Amino acid sequence: MKTKSTCSKHASPRDKLVAMRHFFFLLIVGSLGAQQIMFPPVRGTKEMVAAANNFEVEAGFRMLTAGGNAVDAGVAGTLTAAVTEQARFGLGGEMPLIITMKGKPPIVISGVGTAPKLATVDYYSKRKAEPWEEDDRKVPIPGEGIRAAILPGVMDGLLLALQKYGTKSFAEVAQPAIEYAEGFPIGEEFSTFIRNGERIIETWPTSKKFFLPNGTVPETGTMMRMPDLAKTLRELAAAEKKARGNRAKKIQAVRDYFYRGPIAQKIAKFSEENGGLIRLEDMKGFAAVEDTPRTTTYRGYTIVKPGFWTQGPVMLQALNILEGYDLKAMGHNSPALLHTEVEAVKLAFADRDAHYGDPSFSKINEKLLLSKEYAAERRKLINPDKADMGSRPGPVAAEHNSVQDTTCVNVVDRFGNAYNATPSGAWLPSVIAGDTGIPLSGRLQSFVLTKGHANELMPGKRPRVTLSPTTVLKPDGSLHFVMSTPGGDNQDQAMLQVLINIIDFGMGPQQAVEAPRFQTEHFYSSFAHHEFVPGRLRVEGRVSRSVIDALRAKGHMVTPSGDWSNGSSPTVILVRDGILDGGADPRRLRFIFGR
Repeated sequence: MKTKSTCSKHASPRDKLVAMRHFFFLLIVGSLGAQQIMFPPVRGTKEMVAAANNFEVEAGFRMLTAGGNAVDAGVAGTLTAAVTEQARFGLGGEMPLIITMKGKPPIVISGVGTAPKLATVDYYSKRKAEPWEEDDRKVPIPGEGIRAAILPGVMDGLLLALQKYGTKSFAEVAQPAIEYAEGFPIGEEFSTFIRNGERIIETWPTSKKFFLPNGTVPETGTMMRMPDLAKTLRELAAAEKKARGNRAKKIQAVRDYFYRGPIAQKIAKFSEENGGLIRLEDMKGFAAVEDTPRTTTYRGYTIVKPGFWTQGPVMLQALNILEGYDLKAMGHNSPALLHTEVEAVKLAFADRDAHYGDPSFSKINEKLLLSKEYAAERRKLINPDKADMGSRPGPVAAEHNSVQDTTCVNVVDRFGNAYNATPSGAWLPSVIAGDTGIPLSGRLQSFVLTKGHANELMPGKRPRVTLSPTTVLKPDGSLHFVMSTPGGDNQDQAMLQVLINIIDFGMGPQQAVEAPRFQTEHFYSSFAHHEFVPGRLRVEGRVSRSVIDALRAKGHMVTPSGDWSNGSSPTVILVRDGILDGGADPRRLRFIFGR
């Protein structure tokens, strides 16, 4: 006997409405189940910008709409982040950047500041506790305050990128940041970070004035105004306008105003008067540099990272190890896959902790560390049934012949150019340098005081940073995708999982960034006390209990965490058949738009 349809001609209008609602409900649920994503993908055919909030994305798109390229848009977005996202990043911070111009190989810009000349191991070995520290618990190098500051590096990195690869003037790319510095609605995270750091902020009158207008924490959604920072940005734009010569000379005038002129003088004067180590000589001597990317191949793709002055090569080393396994056959987020990924990442981190540092000061055997032969030897150390509890760096000799946090800005333009940055530093609670409105970085803490270590503190040296954008090229050398993320030490292990989701498991960018992730803490932290926590593994709650039990059986010290608790939050822009396919991780409210 056939069942009569409720949508037959005999059904009432109400029954038809109910049936239609039921049909569309099932259609939506089925669609979401098939995609397995929380937020819909963003796609376009011309250009795309990904960052942390709508202000940053709007700044980038303003440049693209005005005829600018990806570098113009990226610089505008990064400057706006230095205004609207100071919970994570400020203008006194630092940034590695990968630029890929259409038809040309990627280049890296190091906009990472260096240690002042007065910053020595001897000085910090004898330092007194800061007012907010307990003397018996003070860290080797303070994580906050004026004695935690390296030189501001991001500004010169942005100016170098704009001068060589952009098309707009500094005044044009800075205009959105100037407007937002004059007033914008403060977000939840920014307001919360001010509240959490209020005790330290109040120890610095300049910071108190800047972050606590009227003596109180700005409430979420209220207007935040930064008149001193707006004034500084306008002065820099005015210096460009007054300068004579071509576009390059005018941008150089902005650099001189910041690093040799009035801004440098104010930063140095404030530092010296308040117990800091930055001096005018340091500011004048600093310059961002262009660098050759470090690369490896994985499943035919070329993976592009900044050099050993970052933790970027961790991903390259881990991928070299993992390439020897059939990860897809193991099954996505199976016990075998997670165990293998975790153990590979632990081996790569062990090499980072022992061998990485500023190559300008430390001899690093990069060729060996990134070789497939070395990876094959490291792969033999992975026991498929047991988690290792030690830190096992390879016996790599030097080559003698040759959370706090972060943000991200990604742009792909209609010409096929890409800007891929991980700006960071000068996060809250920060010290505002006099009336410049510029927060100073706290990145000096990433150095170690261990004599002879590749990352030992030395004047003029870059700290080995966690910042690590990722660019992936197709076998023919064309752009496949760009990706970056906040997350401190977690950045590269998070992006590695996203990359494997895309390349090995065929996921789209949005599904790849949303998929459940692990976070091993089996490394020496890049911050504060540089603690080593053997075996600790955080796994998001969306991973099944049976998988967690299996990992524990292998010896991992698993801590189940919230469903969306992973500390990183990548954005991805993927290029495929003339279509831009974007992914923005909802864990920390990334923002993406394309057209």
